[in-house]
Amino acid sequence: MHTRNHLGEFLYARRTRTTLEQVELTCDGRRRTSGLRREEVAMLSGVSPGYYARLEQGRERQPSIQVLAALARVFQLDAVATEHLYDLVSPRRRPREGRFGDQVPAKVVRLIERWDRAVAFVVNERQDILAKNRVATALLDGLTYNDNVMRLLFLDPTAEELCREWDKEAQLNVAHFRAAVGNDRDEPFIGELINELSAESMEFRRIWARHDVGEPRQTPIRLRHSGVGDLTLWHETLHFESVPGLSIFVAEPEPGSLSEGALASLVRTGQAG
Repeated sequence: MHTRNHLGEFLYARRTRTTLEQVELTCDGRRRTSGLRREEVAMLSGVSPGYYARLEQGRERQPSIQVLAALARVFQLDAVATEHLYDLVSPRRRPREGRFGDQVPAKVVRLIERWDRAVAFVVNERQDILAKNRVATALLDGLTYNDNVMRLLFLDPTAEELCREWDKEAQLNVAHFRAAVGNDRDEPFIGELINELSAESMEFRRIWARHDVGEPRQTPIRLRHSGVGDLTLWHETLHFESVPGLSIFVAEPEPGSLSEGALASLVRTGQAG
C-alpha cells in the first residue's frame, strides 16, 4: 500500500529553509540551492550523503534516535517540532475513542456559558467548532464559515478583514493544526479537510508546505469587527483530561479596556437581535 513520505517532506522543507548563516557555514559563491544542500545536512548530522538522501526520498524510514536528534540540532528545531519529527518515525499511541468526535459533554457547555465576558468555544483536533458561548456566537455571527477554525481563516471571504494580523494568525493556526493532528493527517476525517483547504486556498497550500509545527502562543488576537470596531483579546487553550481530543479556546479583553466595552456592546446587540 502506498503511503505518503511525511518524514521526507518535513526534512526537505526544513533543509530548504535553514540558511548557511544559521549553521555557521560559508558560501562558495556558486550556490543555486535554497537553504542547505543534502550533502551539508549529512555532514552536519554525521551521516553519509546517500543515507540522508534516502531519508528525504522515503527509501529509509526508520532512522535511529541518535540520527533524529542530530537532524533536530542541525535544523534548530524547538521542542514541539522535535517531538513532531520523532512522531513521524514512531507515532505516539493515542486513544482513538472520542477523538475527532462531535459530542461535547453538557458540563462543558455549562462551563463556557458561565463565561459571559469572554469568547469561548470548544474544538476537536480537526478544529471543528462544536459548541460556543453567547459571546463567541455574537462575534462569529454572519461569517460564512463559522463551523471550523481553519475554514474560517482560509475560506471565509471576510476573514482577512476580521483578523487585523491575518498572516500571523494563519501561520500560527496552521502550525498548531499540524501539531494537533500529527500522523492522523492520513485519516479520512482529517485528510478531507486538508484536501478541501488545499484545493480552495492558495495561501493554505503555501503555509502548509512550510511544515511548521507549534503550539498556541500567548499573543493577543487583534480583530476588527464590522459592528463594534477594533478588539484586542488575550487567549488561552484549555485541554480536558477526561475528554481526549477536545479543548476550549477562550479569549477575553483587558478589564476596563475599550475592547471590553466593545465586546459587551456586541453581545447586547446580538441578544437584542
